[in-house]
Amino acid sequence: MNYHWDFDAVWQHRDMLAAGALGTLKIAAVAIVMGIVIGAGLAIMRLSKKRWLELPALWFTEFYRNTPPLIHFFWAFYGLPVLIGVSLDPYAAAIIALSTQSGAFYAEVIRGGLVSVERGQWEAAGAIGMSPAQVVRRVILPQALQRMLPPFLERSFELIKTTALAATLAYSDLMYQAMQVNSITFRPLEVYTLVAAIFFTTLLALSFLSHLLERRLGRSTFVPAS
Repeated sequence: MNYHWDFDAVWQHRDMLAAGALGTLKIAAVAIVMGIVIGAGLAIMRLSKKRWLELPALWFTEFYRNTPPLIHFFWAFYGLPVLIGVSLDPYAAAIIALSTQSGAFYAEVIRGGLVSVERGQWEAAGAIGMSPAQVVRRVILPQALQRMLPPFLERSFELIKTTALAATLAYSDLMYQAMQVNSITFRPLEVYTLVAAIFFTTLLALSFLSHLLERRLGRSTFVPAS
């Protein structure tokens, strides 16, 4: 069977796909920022010696890490309004689902980066007169951030791909707009091939930039301040 590819029909609706791409980047950027905030809070709770702080953070992270992302979108859109009595639009529900989900993963990245720094460095920095805040800022964080970067970037790329699930809530992201274009043109192969190309080029460019950042941090050396 010979298939006649026709991208011209899809290209006529490039404005719809461009709007969808902006919608995807919008929720991805907000979810990454909010996810970092949530993840940092969870990581601190996980590192606490108080069980009433540690256990809720543990349950939260394990729930999100061991349940399908699509469930998180449905619960945010359909479940939260039942629990809190306030209806959420698709954008708000998508942000909540992505932020909480990414926060659970970022929490493990942050916690792993902090505990990976040898305890002796904490003690050595304290021995030369640094305050706990100075130890964290000058000794621990520079090393921990360098170790967090690869898994953090990997998780962020996964989050960008997961934004495609927002289309199930009728949020106007790239995937939702692609579905609309497909309903107009009846060219699913061309539409979703173009969507794949957009995701591929976007993530490839971000991956290239992340490698440059990793190499830059790898070349930098840390000298504790006295």
